[in-house]
Amino acid sequence: DDYLNFLYSRLKLMYRLLSENGTLYLHLDWHADAYARVILDEIFGADNLLNVIAWVYHGPSPIKTAFNRKHDTLLVYTKGRKYTFNSDAIRVPYNDATLKTFASSTKAGFGKVPDLKRGKVPEDWWYFPVVARLHNERTGYPTQKPEALLERILLASSNPSELVADFFCGSGTAAVVAARTGRRFVAV
Repeated sequence: DDYLNFLYSRLKLMYRLLSENGTLYLHLDWHADAYARVILDEIFGADNLLNVIAWVYHGPSPIKTAFNRKHDTLLVYTKGRKYTFNSDAIRVPYNDATLKTFASSTKAGFGKVPDLKRGKVPEDWWYFPVVARLHNERTGYPTQKPEALLERILLASSNPSELVADFFCGSGTAAVVAARTGRRFVAV
């Protein structure tokens, strides 16, 4: 009960501080994401849920009595309908198998041929390895996110010179990436 009250009060404060065209990304593991989604639906409105993104990674696991837990959830909510989404800034190359399929068949894509050179907007599952113990980004903070993950988020949902806020700034990764991509930032 205390945890849920804490979570609700912090999310409500973030909502109030978010600009009218702002987007909130909330990262939680499997223990709390369902609770947070219910709370965010109440605060933002269920219609403002933009995406549920699975952040997929790999690594050793001590779990022997269940499937290894190798993804976390990013809940993405917008405050209004005029949110920023820079799809061209986050495009990734198509998979080699996709390129081969389109090269070998005129029926691939049901007659629609994407701009294969331009790339595609990523799906709602993102593979970014966790920041490993010996990784050069490592700060020592236990829940540190990879810079590439934060870069995709910031490029997609903000523009240069706009303000980015990280209210649970542990390792400072969001601030580092914001500075590198020309965003202003507040880190709490």
